[in-house]
Amino acid sequence: MASSGLHSNGYSLVRRVINHAGWALDRQVSELGRTLGEELLEPTRVYAADCLDLARAFPVNTANAVHGFSHVTGGGLAANLARVLPQGLVATVDRATWELPAIFKLVSELGNVPLADLERTLNLGVGMVAIVSAEAADAAVARLNDRGVPSWIMGTVTADSDSILKSGPDYVQGAKGVDGGAVRLVNAYA
Repeated sequence: MASSGLHSNGYSLVRRVINHAGWALDRQVSELGRTLGEELLEPTRVYAADCLDLARAFPVNTANAVHGFSHVTGGGLAANLARVLPQGLVATVDRATWELPAIFKLVSELGNVPLADLERTLNLGVGMVAIVSAEAADAAVARLNDRGVPSWIMGTVTADSDSILKSGPDYVQGAKGVDGGAVRLVNAYA
């Protein structure tokens, strides 16, 4: 599920980048279509009603089940998703399934922030992940989009195997004090 922007995390990094660049909050930024301050004040999308709707529509212990949710907060997508997966599972997330929103591109370019740092700090356009059975994926995406929550299929969850590269910035095993599953990020952003 798409984020509505920065979602109240990573602001230490964002403030550093903006201050270093000497940009004012009233600066009109064409890529954002508004001032920098207006972008930074974009309210965080709240997903509670949408997650409850999915859980009711695709109940646990059915073939078309929702298995979990991951709120992408501080620590980025991979770390937050890895901690909700059971050990022995790996989510392969395809970056090419969504385009980075303008604010994240701006922070990267303006501050010369490496992609790995952005991915460990910001949501990069993904605010919530619903982990659903493959059979329910298309219906779940359609349901969320009908509710006004831009959504897409971003990857798959499979059994982790020794053949998967298990090191580097594109692979996260457990996170945030939880010895959970793993996430492997593949491809470049659209």
